[in-house]
Amino acid sequence: MIDRYTDKYVFNCPYCNGTEMIETFQTGYAAVTAKCNKLGGAPLYHSVCRRCGSVVRSYVKDPEKLLKRRDRRTY
Repeated sequence: MIDRYTDKYVFNCPYCNGTEMIETFQTGYAAVTAKCNKLGGAPLYHSVCRRCGSVVRSYVKDPEKLLKRRDRRTY
C-alpha cells in the first residue's frame, strides 16, 4: 500500500504487524562492498520496526556504486 502523504511504500512488520518503520543506515566498516571493487562501498540501509525493533528490510540505495566506474550504467 502507498502512503498518500509521503508516496512511500508502507508495509507491515511480519513479526508484530506494526506499520511504523524507522530508517537507519550503517557506514564505515559495515558498508557493503562488491568482490570486484574492494575500494568502493555503499552504506547499508535498514527499515526497523518501531514497535518491536525487528530489522524488516536491508538495502543499498544506489547499487551501481558497488561496481567499478567502467561497469556502471549511465542513464
